[in-house]
Amino acid sequence: MKIDLNADLGEGCGDDRALLQLVTSANIACGFHAGDAQTMQQCVRWALEYGVAIGAHPGFPDRENFGRTRMQLPADTVYAQTLYQIGALQAIARSEGGRVTHVKPHGMLYNQAAQEPALAAAIAQAVKAADPQLMLVGLAGSESIRAAQALGLTTREEVFADRGYQADGSLVPRSQPGALIESDEQAIAQTLTMVQEGKVRAVSGEWVSVNADTVCLHGDGAHALAFARRLREAFARQNIAVSS
Repeated sequence: MKIDLNADLGEGCGDDRALLQLVTSANIACGFHAGDAQTMQQCVRWALEYGVAIGAHPGFPDRENFGRTRMQLPADTVYAQTLYQIGALQAIARSEGGRVTHVKPHGMLYNQAAQEPALAAAIAQAVKAADPQLMLVGLAGSESIRAAQALGLTTREEVFADRGYQADGSLVPRSQPGALIESDEQAIAQTLTMVQEGKVRAVSGEWVSVNADTVCLHGDGAHALAFARRLREAFARQNIAVSS
């Protein structure tokens, strides 16, 4: 058994380089919700140094709220903004001798696309226009995955180590109780159950089926590095290989 371990980088966290030595895929902020040209370039260089897959992490144009504000933008606007952000990282990656392999939307763009077919389709169309070989990373079982598959894109279904789930398979909104799992032990147990058994217990108590291709490790948490090491150790004890 093997699993991909990804982290969102270039968002102002000082641990990016250290995290890149523990994950197998990096989602690099492309300037809309966080990051800029220089941070993108530095993250690409580190990812190449450590053999980590390079991914674009496009978001809503919402730096003030870190891309976590709900927006209702026209589909063609989201398409253009997503294509713009992917293209920026592609140019930097090429200049450094690398290539972008996947795209994972950020924050509220990710969460809305998981539930809104039109938004999911706009993002998937932008990914395909940028490069049909790109993989789209989305919430397991979501509209994002369905939209990408409908266009013939390769998908990677994502689960979250430290987030609470609702009975429909969506994440508990950050504004509600149970959104974040504070206990490392609980987060590791949840992750192992998702990877090994394909299910997660919702905050309401029901078991929900999930397909875990990749596990997101939030790099902006207070104990991100320590948790990443503990998660890697837990995978090793269960003979789960970590690979992009």
